[in-house]
Amino acid sequence: MKDKILLFIPGYNCEKQIIRVLKQLNKEVLKYINEVIFVNNRSTDNTEKVVLNFKKKNKNIPIHVLRNDDNYNLGGSHKVAFEYAMKNKFDYVIVLHGDDQGNIKDLLPLLKNKEYENYDCLLGARFMKNSRLEGYSKFRTFGNRVYNILFSIVVHKRIYDLGSGLNMYSTKMLENKFYHKFPDRLTFNYCMVLATHYYKQNIKFFPISWREDDQVSNVKLTSQAFNVLGMLFKYLINHKYIKSEFREKVIEEYTSQEVLDEKK
Repeated sequence: MKDKILLFIPGYNCEKQIIRVLKQLNKEVLKYINEVIFVNNRSTDNTEKVVLNFKKKNKNIPIHVLRNDDNYNLGGSHKVAFEYAMKNKFDYVIVLHGDDQGNIKDLLPLLKNKEYENYDCLLGARFMKNSRLEGYSKFRTFGNRVYNILFSIVVHKRIYDLGSGLNMYSTKMLENKFYHKFPDRLTFNYCMVLATHYYKQNIKFFPISWREDDQVSNVKLTSQAFNVLGMLFKYLINHKYIKSEFREKVIEEYTSQEVLDEKK
């Protein structure tokens, strides 16, 4: 039986980039995708309108537009999508960020040969052999590589990226909702990496292409760097730290509403 695969595209104020992401969904990609959800995290620009217009003009693409009931940040949007995937009985969920830094075609070889079925999750990596970086500063590249080494030492496994914009998860891996208390901020993916070690999840990194041109980064480098170091140290001291409450604001349920047209 063919696997049921959901493509989840999170977006916040990416009206200039989102159309380029949606245009990646050609016939070859759609052979492996059963449904697409764009999760709008309360954008204040025309992002949602752009997606709705694209949907109207491309009825062959099974895309649904969801609007978060509150600003849940990137991590919270993941929680919305994971819940949607499990509720609608998808076997896998692919994450592709809506700011057009990654390209889903990098995942196609693993979809074609069904290698993804051998793993709990596939994680796109910007810093491994055969990856391609464009417009990414040498300073940030160096910093990421250092953190990858530190995480590798702690989890006893080679880590090539702590959080890119192209990943794939098995919904079986997500069933116990171990991620629910993870940060709603950008550090959500850092916790996901540590969780793969704690829960002994089977992961595979794969090289991706990554570019930065007109995207606006939401990363506050200095504060995030110290935050992540603290997180890693606490996990090193006590692995059960990964089960802690990481959120500044506790949310019981991450909810969204489907938007059918731009009038709503």
